[in-house]
Amino acid sequence: MALINITLQGKGGVGKSFINSLLMQYYAKRQIEAQGFDTDPVNQTLAGYKAFPVKAVKLGHRDDEINPRYFDYLIEDIVALPENAAANIDNGASTFLPLLSYLLESQVLTMLREAGHEVRLHCVLVGGQALDDTLRGLAEVLVHLPDVPVVVWINEFVYGRVERNRPSMEPEGFEQTALFKKNKDRYHSLVRLPELRQSTYGFDIKQMTQARLSFEEAIASPDFKIMQKQRLKTTWGTLFTIMEEAML
Repeated sequence: MALINITLQGKGGVGKSFINSLLMQYYAKRQIEAQGFDTDPVNQTLAGYKAFPVKAVKLGHRDDEINPRYFDYLIEDIVALPENAAANIDNGASTFLPLLSYLLESQVLTMLREAGHEVRLHCVLVGGQALDDTLRGLAEVLVHLPDVPVVVWINEFVYGRVERNRPSMEPEGFEQTALFKKNKDRYHSLVRLPELRQSTYGFDIKQMTQARLSFEEAIASPDFKIMQKQRLKTTWGTLFTIMEEAML
């Protein structure tokens, strides 16, 4: 049956759509059929990629609501996927809490798993001032959707190290937090996106994502210079290896 990946995080601008684009490319390279669903009512970034099969899905009449009937249509699309396919659902920050509530009340994840599908939740953590917000978002997912494996993406690409400084002590990384230790059995894997030199690698990634291009498209594009293509090729090789090791 299908593998269903759902990305949930209440903090906006932390790389949810970028991570979904990585998943789409990861499955394509592994020759696994993947279908993307962009449910972000404000910024449908994933749907802007022409290289991926992505369906824009409206979940409600307002940006901050979930209409069960609309979500029913999404479930129908997921259930109709071919065997061994992967579904990647990108959700926006504005519908984070409504979607959490709906998934809990409807028991839709239980229904999908009982039908033989594998369900994984994906949550992003970033450093800097947004660290506490993203940790709270992860905590909400762990509390409200128990017994579903969670993939934690430690995104250090833009915001730097995901850790908290402590007086006279070593910095506290995610693995040292109470949230990690208390929920060890809930994590399918931790995926660390390494910190990039922003003047080179970071600039190249930003140019690529702003143009809504895959790594393969950017490397083939005349809009990128020779060394940019080399850095992108190196970055994609590193990221693919990281995702393979995480058994995504």
